[in-house]
Amino acid sequence: MSDPGQLVLAVDGGNVKTDLALADARGGLLALVRGGRSSPHYLGVDGCIVVLQSLLTEALSNAGLNSGRQVRAASAQVMVAGADLPEELAALRTAMERLQWADSLTVDNDTLALLRSGTDRGWGVAVVCGGGINCVGLAPDGRQVRFPSLGPISGDWGGGYDVGMAALMAASRSADGRGPKTALEASVPAYFGMSEPFDVTRALHLGELPGERLGELGRVVFPAAQDDPVAAAIVWRLADEVVAFAAAALRRLDLTGTDADVVLGGGLLRAAPPRAIERIRAGVCETAPAATVIVAPTAPIVGAALLGLDQLGASPTATDRVRAELSTAFAAIEGDGSRMWARDENGAALRWVDG
Repeated sequence: MSDPGQLVLAVDGGNVKTDLALADARGGLLALVRGGRSSPHYLGVDGCIVVLQSLLTEALSNAGLNSGRQVRAASAQVMVAGADLPEELAALRTAMERLQWADSLTVDNDTLALLRSGTDRGWGVAVVCGGGINCVGLAPDGRQVRFPSLGPISGDWGGGYDVGMAALMAASRSADGRGPKTALEASVPAYFGMSEPFDVTRALHLGELPGERLGELGRVVFPAAQDDPVAAAIVWRLADEVVAFAAAALRRLDLTGTDADVVLGGGLLRAAPPRAIERIRAGVCETAPAATVIVAPTAPIVGAALLGLDQLGASPTATDRVRAELSTAFAAIEGDGSRMWARDENGAALRWVDG
């Protein structure tokens, strides 16, 4: 195990879940833990900190670093959805600095972690679609383009909640005759174990079904889009919104004539059907013909860890190692979110820790 002073702390904090990883300066993954959402949009700064501190304590324990003395990482990359405005980032940073998690602390939006997970070039555009939708653009000369990503009040549509709401609306209108018939009329309520779209509406209205669960309906919309024009229209709208973000960033950074990488990620885009990705690719190339559209092969938590190693000046061997080990661990934890990943007592092999 490396000197604890050379630890990298990586966080991908989302609207639904939060991943936190510890790695050493040689790229070895020491622990990966998962918790609930940490976005300050939902929890506020204090609530966000509580979630992250709990996960960090858990990760240190799983890595065998709970010796009773405070362990400071050399680099902490805390990338959080909902940290969009400068004042929000400043508030989060101030709160985290008091806890002395790291010698060097970076607090920023999770789109930057996505960009790093999808490209090694240090610049490009990233569009994330999870619970919400957001985009960041970085030019080779360091210029940036960001978006407020505050939902409808900042002109946004396209997160999981938006797709789910569109599916429920279409199902309801199909059932009562206000809209075209769609397979979503049956599949949306069936997903929640109900019979009619109105059953879902009633449950939401009475608080019996949490509204955030609408974000799960991409699992219904995407398969239906193959044969159902109404479901397909929702998917095409999502694809077009992704293109709108990416194209705006490319234009504003004067990258339309470059071979910029456009990285797509987030649970919604990772699950999107190939036709949707092809529509995005075609739309992006109308603005930047030489651009390359990439569905990130690894999760944003990998990008956060890579940013930490970049800051330490780690070797390509170290970055390759953390990418491989963290990708493997992430895939396993996705399959069983009730457990955490850590090394065995000798630091040699993967093991599971009951959560």
